[in-house]
Amino acid sequence: MTPTIEPEDHKALRAAVAALGNRYGREYLTTVIKEGRHPHELWSEAGKLGYLGVNLPEEYGGGGGGITELSIVLEELGSAGCPLLMLVVSPAICGTVIARFGTDDQKQQWLPGIAEGTRTMAFGITEPDAGSNSHRITTTARKDGPDWLLTGRKVFISGVDTADATLIVGRTEDSRTGRLKPCLFIVPRDAPGFTRHPIDMELNAAEKQFELVLDDVRLPADALVGDEDAGLLQLFAGLNPERIMTAAFAIGMGRYALAKAIEYARDRSVWNTPIGAHQAIAHPLAQAHIDLELARLMMQKAAHLYDTGDDMGAGEAANMAKYAAGEACVKAVDQAVHTLGGNGLTREFGLASLITAARVARIAPVSREMILNYVSHQTLGLPKSY
Repeated sequence: MTPTIEPEDHKALRAAVAALGNRYGREYLTTVIKEGRHPHELWSEAGKLGYLGVNLPEEYGGGGGGITELSIVLEELGSAGCPLLMLVVSPAICGTVIARFGTDDQKQQWLPGIAEGTRTMAFGITEPDAGSNSHRITTTARKDGPDWLLTGRKVFISGVDTADATLIVGRTEDSRTGRLKPCLFIVPRDAPGFTRHPIDMELNAAEKQFELVLDDVRLPADALVGDEDAGLLQLFAGLNPERIMTAAFAIGMGRYALAKAIEYARDRSVWNTPIGAHQAIAHPLAQAHIDLELARLMMQKAAHLYDTGDDMGAGEAANMAKYAAGEACVKAVDQAVHTLGGNGLTREFGLASLITAARVARIAPVSREMILNYVSHQTLGLPKSY
C-alpha cells in the first residue's frame, strides 16, 4: 500500500517507522490502555529516532521536514495498530505554531524537548458552548500591568495530564474596535488557577480527555505566542496541520483494519473455498482500499500545500482530506468487522474497539458537517444558512 509517487526518502521513512510500529503493535497499545497508563516506551523511542520532531527546524533538534513527513510517521504507526494521538497535538499543532510564530526564547525552551519527546504540549481550543468555533470562544485574556489574566473553560482537551504546558486559545480585546480577537498563550501545567478534570469516556484510548478551568490564571507577557494582532492567522497555522494529521490517523487505522480483514478473508475457508474468493467479501474490501488511497492522495496534497506556504490552499485541502479519511476509515473498519463476522467482535482479533475509535475521525477536531459547510461556502461560493 505504499504509493509510488513518493520520493525515496519518504519511502525509507515509511519503512523505518513501520518497522518501529510493528515491534510494538496493537497488543502493546491494548495493554497500555488496559493498564491505564501512557505509551511512554513507544513515544520515547520514536523521539530518540527523530520521528516525533521530523517536521521541526533542524536548529532546534528537529528533522527539518514538514507536515508531509510527520503525517507519514503517524500513518505508519497507525497501520501497525499503535497510533500516537499526541503526535497530532504536540509536534503538529503546538510545535508548528511555535516554530512559525514563537519568539527565540519560546523556540529554545520548547522545540528541542518536543522534537526529542522529553516535553509535550497540549492544545486547548474547544469550549462547552462554542465547540471549535473560534468566533464564539469565551475564554478571555486581559492585561493587568505587564501580565495577562486568562479566564475560561475548555473541554475535550487531550493529554493534559502528561503535558508540560497547554497552548490555550483565548481572546483579547482589540483596542481600536473593542472586538475580541483570538490569541495563543502557553499555560504551564502548574500555573495557579489552572485546573483539570478528567472526562469519563467510553472510547478506549491511551490519551485521556479533560475539562480545563482557567480562573484568573496570571501569565507573564512572554506567554503570548506571536503577534497579538495576527491571532487568527496563527491559529489556523496550527489547525490545518491538525486536520492533516487527523487524516493520517484515520488512514492508518483504516489500513490496519483492512489488513486484518484481508488476512482473514484469505485464510478463512467455508465449503472448501476462502471467503475472500466471493465477490460479496472481496468487492467491499477493494472499495475500502480505493477510498483509503484516495483519501491519502488528498492528505498528501494538503500537506504539500501547507509545507510550501500556501495556507489558503492548504485550508481547503486539509478539510477535504480530513473528511475523506474519516469516511474511508469508518467504512474500512465496518467492513473489516463484517468480514470477520462474530470473530470481528472478539478481543482476540481486536477490531471491535476500532468501531468507536473510527468515529472520532468523523467528529474531531471538526465535524464532517462543518467541513461540508466550509466547502460549500468557501469553495462553491454558496450562501450561508447561519
